[in-house]
Amino acid sequence: MARPTSAQARLARYGFGLNADIVRAAGLLGPDGLGLWDQATQEPNDEAAGELLTALSRAADPDLALRQLHRLVEADRRQEGSLLGTMAADPGLRRRLVAVLGASSALGDHLVANPDHWAALTTGEDGVAPNGDGGLHLGTASVPALRTAYRLALLRIAAADLTGGRGLVQTMAALSALADATLAAAYDIAVSELPAGTEPPRLAVVAMGKCGGNELNYVSDVDVIFVAATDADLTAGTTVAARLIAICGQVAWQVDAALRPEGSRGPLVRTLASHLSYYRRWARTWEFQALLKARPAAGDTALAQEWIDELAPLVWHAAERPEAVEDVRAMRRKIIDSVPRAELDREIKRGPGGLRDIEFAVQLLQLVHGRVDESLRVPGTIPVLRALVAGGYVGRADGEALLRGYHFLRAVEHRLQLQALRRTHTVPTDPAAVRWLAHALGYTAVPGRQAVESFRADWVSHAAEVRRLHAKLLYRPLLEAVARVPAEGLRMVPESAAKRLRVLGFEPATALRHIEALTGGLSRTAAIQRTLLPVLLQEFADAPEPDRGLLSYRQVSDKLGSTPWYLRLLRDEGPVALRLARVLGLSRYAADLLARDPEALRLLADDAELVPRPSEVLREGFGAAAERHPDPQEAIGAVRALRRRELFRIACADVLARAGTLAPAQPLDITSAGSALSHVADATLAAALRAAHAFVPEMPGLRFAVIGMGRLGGYEMSYPSDADVLFVYDPPAGVAEDAASAAAHAIAEELRRQLGRPAPDPPLGVDADLRPEGRQGPLVRSLAAYAQYYARWSKVWEAQALLRARWVAGDEALGREFEALADTVRYPQDGLQREQVTEIRRIKARVETERLPRGADPATHAKLGRGGLADVEWAVQLVQLRYARAVPELRCTRTLDALVAARAAGLVPPADAEAMAAGWTLAARVRNALTLVRGRPTDQLPRHGVDLAGVVRLLDAADPGEFLDYYLRTTRRSRAACERVLAT
Repeated sequence: MARPTSAQARLARYGFGLNADIVRAAGLLGPDGLGLWDQATQEPNDEAAGELLTALSRAADPDLALRQLHRLVEADRRQEGSLLGTMAADPGLRRRLVAVLGASSALGDHLVANPDHWAALTTGEDGVAPNGDGGLHLGTASVPALRTAYRLALLRIAAADLTGGRGLVQTMAALSALADATLAAAYDIAVSELPAGTEPPRLAVVAMGKCGGNELNYVSDVDVIFVAATDADLTAGTTVAARLIAICGQVAWQVDAALRPEGSRGPLVRTLASHLSYYRRWARTWEFQALLKARPAAGDTALAQEWIDELAPLVWHAAERPEAVEDVRAMRRKIIDSVPRAELDREIKRGPGGLRDIEFAVQLLQLVHGRVDESLRVPGTIPVLRALVAGGYVGRADGEALLRGYHFLRAVEHRLQLQALRRTHTVPTDPAAVRWLAHALGYTAVPGRQAVESFRADWVSHAAEVRRLHAKLLYRPLLEAVARVPAEGLRMVPESAAKRLRVLGFEPATALRHIEALTGGLSRTAAIQRTLLPVLLQEFADAPEPDRGLLSYRQVSDKLGSTPWYLRLLRDEGPVALRLARVLGLSRYAADLLARDPEALRLLADDAELVPRPSEVLREGFGAAAERHPDPQEAIGAVRALRRRELFRIACADVLARAGTLAPAQPLDITSAGSALSHVADATLAAALRAAHAFVPEMPGLRFAVIGMGRLGGYEMSYPSDADVLFVYDPPAGVAEDAASAAAHAIAEELRRQLGRPAPDPPLGVDADLRPEGRQGPLVRSLAAYAQYYARWSKVWEAQALLRARWVAGDEALGREFEALADTVRYPQDGLQREQVTEIRRIKARVETERLPRGADPATHAKLGRGGLADVEWAVQLVQLRYARAVPELRCTRTLDALVAARAAGLVPPADAEAMAAGWTLAARVRNALTLVRGRPTDQLPRHGVDLAGVVRLLDAADPGEFLDYYLRTTRRSRAACERVLAT
């Protein structure tokens, strides 16, 4: 390849030769061409030539601009024009004309064919640039004159656009105004061509789509709907409408009337009454969506406005259709599916992250919220988006990101279409074409980065952000919930609100006070609350005590309302608002936890945060929190705060587990809940033990362990459960037993004191009553003392209690040694003697009689009632005591696992095992639900009232009476099965 000459190199610095032969550029600039370049000095001929070369170098495509200018000058010279001289004298003309020639080959061709039209770009005598507002300068009302006037107006708009005289919004408005003027001129021509004696019809031309929204681009069909006043106007109106379509097709662009009722199959023109009838009976959601941008354009504009006003109530109630939100989403998916796969990533209009993503998200929000907020009832994507941000429906950052994305994508679309005045929305693949596009958009090379690279980086960034925000806004669960609330319910006017609140089950006066406190004023916070509350009220109304849910919501809002993230989280982050409404409406327990730790609300935003943490993670986190505080009380305070957060996590997962679409991806069942609560207790005890060790005088070599018993040991804790434990120690060699016992006792007492002391966080009761000799026995024993006791004095009930013993905290080796010792007691070599079986049955009968609270209903007591938790556990534990030595699978601490093993071993008939598992599971679920609903422990399922209703709703049952029958039926079968197992 030959090296460029010095002259060519000088020209290359002006940008020539990138997309063409630089030798040709030199020829076009030389004495045989434009005469701008002195080949001898390799410099511009004069100052005027230098200014013109500089202008050409700044064009989107300097080579294209040069070729077009050369052709235009030649055509101008043939007419003895003065283009070059005028360009030298008029810098504004020079800048505008070169910009057009370098960006649009189509407009360049038009100027060459009409060399006198460049005069439309000259600066006025007053120094003002030609007006690019889209106005038509039409001399005679004819099609050729209209075509010429249209091209001249388009030329002025493009020049203003390319030179920064008008921004994107003004350019779109100018193109829309030009479309209006063209429609109006075509309408007048069509009316004038009616046969003599024909009465001009009352016919309205309604602009739709981008034209209706004042956001038209350079090359686009212009969407319209034709409306006749009466039947008498139909014949002439149809003639005028058809002729108008033909004229516009010859002059500028295609007129598309397919958005009319029944589309292309329906009549081109309908009367106002016919339109109303269709929209009231047959119109689909997308047809109302299209009406959002309707505005008068031409013809009888008063009739057009009447048509819009008559349809407005239908438009602003369309979102209340059950299928409306999903219809809009489905239409967007259909549009994406229609894009050829090879073009999907390059489609800036219909593809993912394109203009349609922004428009559909904005229009759906407009349909839903515009029912009561009239500030949203404007055509045009940008005005509506700004109104959505101002009204608090879209976050400021999200709104700005969408506006930036919209401006970028529309600018790309404009430049692509302007090049050849061809309808296109696809970024080209040809490197030269992409380089032209980047330059046309104003990108320039910088050290280390080409203009194309900068353009592609911005394109990828905007598309990704638009795609993300489209999914966030269009698929926001809150949106569907708002759409389901009737428009009257969204208006927080005291008079209408009081009536609606009463219907929903609230106490109106109290509820209105809360609502006024939350929504009063003109702040952005109040505006967002006005959006959220109608939906939340609907959710609270589904709970047994609506007022309690609203009160809890106000308390949380009072604490978090001033934080920047709170309302944004409720409005924007998935199902947070609806999840919060369910949690506050159904669970006093969770509401109380949230009141103490409002920032825990963030957990509701992410399904992953509603999965209980693994035991190892909890132990590590709780331990690290304790170690950060040298003061034991502060350490325990930090541990209890973490426990509170984990209890809230589990409670929310439990409340939401049967909440349909609001449920986490991994719903929590009763087994998982018991394990999760037990793991939290394990981690709490382990961290508290570390703090207790730090508080009491250290005894080197003393081994100390906490053994879990009861529900803790069985991984079956419920929300109100205490931690049943045993304390075991092993004295250091050479240390007196009394001293070691005293040191171990001090550790155990400090652990219990710290966990049980009053604090804002829920206390964890530490119950050591299952130790040998019960409360009369020492709180702590050495491993040897336990071995001695169990060998000489233990009773069968103590062996039964040890079935759930497992190491929980402290010295793990010591804990495993205790488990090995417990195995010799709980899994007796020869099973149970007849007398021991009789003793277990006797103790069970006594427990049923003595421990059931006075006045309790044994049929519905979840723990001690017939067929409930205790019945199943006694039956399963009897099987374990009798057969675990021979059947290793029975050696486990979980009730249901042992029941499964007993069934597999043939020790419990399948039907009985199934009945017992159903009874235990239902009773455990009811016990947890009672605590969640009431906020305090209870085992008694009521037979009526709000607590029963709350439990029923929490467990996703249909009717309280039916649920109660189901509970009685299930536990009755469980009781019968347990009695058979106990009697075997």
